[in-house]
Amino acid sequence: MSSISEFKIAVPQDDLDDLSARLRRVRFANELPGGSDEAGLRLDYIKRLVDYWRDEYDWRGVEARLNQLPQYVTLIDGQRVHFIHVKSAVPGARALLLTHGWPTTFVEYTNVIDRLVNPVAHGGNPEDAFHVVIPSLPGFGFSGPTTEAGWNRYRVARAWKELMRRLGYDRYIAGGNDVGSLVSPEVGRVDPEHVMGVHVTQLFSFPSGDPAELGKLSPEEHEQLKVLQWFEASMNGYQKLQQTKPQNIGHAIADSPVGQLAWSAQLFGEVVTPEFIITNVMIYWLTNTGASSARIYYEDAHAADVPGTPTRVPIGLSNFAWDFQSIRSLAERDHSNIVFWNRHQAGGHFATQMTPDLWVDDMRKFARLVG
Repeated sequence: MSSISEFKIAVPQDDLDDLSARLRRVRFANELPGGSDEAGLRLDYIKRLVDYWRDEYDWRGVEARLNQLPQYVTLIDGQRVHFIHVKSAVPGARALLLTHGWPTTFVEYTNVIDRLVNPVAHGGNPEDAFHVVIPSLPGFGFSGPTTEAGWNRYRVARAWKELMRRLGYDRYIAGGNDVGSLVSPEVGRVDPEHVMGVHVTQLFSFPSGDPAELGKLSPEEHEQLKVLQWFEASMNGYQKLQQTKPQNIGHAIADSPVGQLAWSAQLFGEVVTPEFIITNVMIYWLTNTGASSARIYYEDAHAADVPGTPTRVPIGLSNFAWDFQSIRSLAERDHSNIVFWNRHQAGGHFATQMTPDLWVDDMRKFARLVG
């Protein structure tokens, strides 16, 4: 089946009523006196988010705004795929495929769509225009839970190749953040005839353990390595669990909306708006895809189809200040054609939310460079 159908979000009221009841009877975890966040999210922070979710957040309003975007579903390799497809009115616009991360959803990119498809209205030139495709990762949100094993980044990349073929795009740019920064280079690998270039916000290249490799790092790169070591030691528990036993946390977050909230908010922190946090959490909750989204980490960790050679497609990186610090000499080991590398002194992991103009400007620069 290769048909594409229009899609609208229509959450049953019973699901919203059930959620409201669960939020009213929430049982919070206790914490040690002082409210430190060293052991995890502070109780007062979670309570504020729950209060906002229960008393102020308007899902129907968000649902209506999202439904103003053209949404579709199709079946690829046995898996339902939901996606946004917004075409620019500008003749000759480039196609841009954007892949979100975890714990976000396609909503990660919705606030920059108009900047991309209608650049003149946002300080750009007509030649900066894009047709924008934003799929929901298999197992995430309105793509629904995965129903069989094997949906790792490599299989997703093959699915995205097929999606762009069905949409009729002969040439396109692949972009991504977080999990999307893992998937997008693989899209370039499996579809080099059609991918003009890949733009990401992280290049996840880690030391191999070879002392000679570490000895070649510059002083600046050694400082960047310290950031990676801090993240591994202090913030990476979610990834370890999702790579090994994702179903363990899956049972908890399928049953508790506040559990889903806390599991997601550990990475959102307080750098994005409460509405953005809750909207992403709502999409996981309403589609019961908390467990299946976590499984992509397990599938990647157990993948058998891992390529053994560097990517060759032109790659660009926009590295934001409060984010994973990509190390160029390590990235060049894994990607042989890095053509754009920009470090910012602002922004963070959710660049489209924190510094959207910087992200859009870099995407425009990269697109001019590769096409």
